[in-house]
Amino acid sequence: MSVKEATKAAPAPVRAAPEPPRPAKKNRSWDEVPRWQIYLPLSIYLVFTLIPFYWILLFSLRPAGSTSLVPWPMTFDHFEKVWTERSFGTYFQNSVLVGVVTLLMTTLVALAGGYALARFNFKIKSAFMLALLCSQFVPGALLLVPLFEIFAELQMINSLGSVIIAETVFQLPLSMILISNFIKNVPYSLEEAAWVDGCNRFTAFRIIVLPLLRPGLIAVGSFAFVHSWNHFLFALMFLNNQEKQTIPVGLNTLMGADSVDLGALAAGGIIAAVPVVIVFAFIQKWLITGFSAGAVKG
Repeated sequence: MSVKEATKAAPAPVRAAPEPPRPAKKNRSWDEVPRWQIYLPLSIYLVFTLIPFYWILLFSLRPAGSTSLVPWPMTFDHFEKVWTERSFGTYFQNSVLVGVVTLLMTTLVALAGGYALARFNFKIKSAFMLALLCSQFVPGALLLVPLFEIFAELQMINSLGSVIIAETVFQLPLSMILISNFIKNVPYSLEEAAWVDGCNRFTAFRIIVLPLLRPGLIAVGSFAFVHSWNHFLFALMFLNNQEKQTIPVGLNTLMGADSVDLGALAAGGIIAAVPVVIVFAFIQKWLITGFSAGAVKG
């Protein structure tokens, strides 16, 4: 048999049928998730979040000695007690003064420093930015002794100015970084166009850049206010006079060595929390925009 005949007689190889293509995996969208899988964990989280708030509200509104789980009959005696007898009115005024002045000082200094970091180039700029970032790892307790010695030399102990300066210095690094990143998102060409029209740098900044920084300024200012409002360590260390103390220190005075007046403590906690909640309720839109924009490097 010749080679050609053998080739013709040999059966053709059978090719395996191609496998059918596997269906592509579809990403599961939120519309396909059963509603109970969403609402159940959210409901559990909400319950555990709201229980402490309800507990504080319960102790502050129910009469002393009552064990009811419902604040009825409702009384405001605890609020009156802490506001008048425990000098919470004075603590509140001091906290407002410290918070507002710290807000203004932090915002103004951070605005100037953040603009310089965003628009000017200098040799130690990278090292300076690194120092600002590293300063965030320094705990506030580490600054107590040197700050106390400085304020003692300046005779600023028992002065609200010492707390304001300490709070401003402690919050400036993060505030400058946020403002700097926010300014980088503003096109530099807008300022150049203003210069062409005859504006100097300050006028261009005031007319062009500053209005665009409103969310960032609100974010930095609110952070400075809330931090100074809630900060306990500096006020405790630098303010020994009761008439100069702030709300966090005032709350600490409600806890005695042998007993705690839970009703007064709960009322004081609500007095301390309500202003912050009200402020955030009005500025939350600009606050979220400011922090998200300031976190993005331009």
